[in-house]
Amino acid sequence: MPHRIIIINGPNINLLGEREQSQYGKLSFGELKEKCVEASKSLKIETEFYQSNIEGEIVTKIQESRNKYDGIVINAAGFTHSSVSIRDALEIFKKPKIELHISNIYKREEFRQKSLISDVVTAVICGLGVDGYILAINAMQKLIENGNR
Repeated sequence: MPHRIIIINGPNINLLGEREQSQYGKLSFGELKEKCVEASKSLKIETEFYQSNIEGEIVTKIQESRNKYDGIVINAAGFTHSSVSIRDALEIFKKPKIELHISNIYKREEFRQKSLISDVVTAVICGLGVDGYILAINAMQKLIENGNR
């Protein structure tokens, strides 16, 4: 039975390719989704790709994922720095979790350098552009297979 993961994206990630290309690149959200699904297939992982600009919808999606997925990759975007609710939902998810950022949050504005979710995830990837998603998928496969939490 293949492993199942969900890639959750927060606010404004749906505008990839349109916004701040110097930070986020030229790849569109749709192209990123296709790239991730293709990478997942080659690893025999079933992947759901999800995006919301609404904090509560992300919390609900994380809660629903507890019994449905083997791991979560989350780019909480701006909610990384402000959402205790997303942090709490991630803490309840007792399987591998990878926090992902397209840009290097530690080279940006001071308010972006603090993550409220880093201490409740298994690993953090940042600053590798959209290629970080592929790295996260590969890492998630290993975390699941090794039973890492």
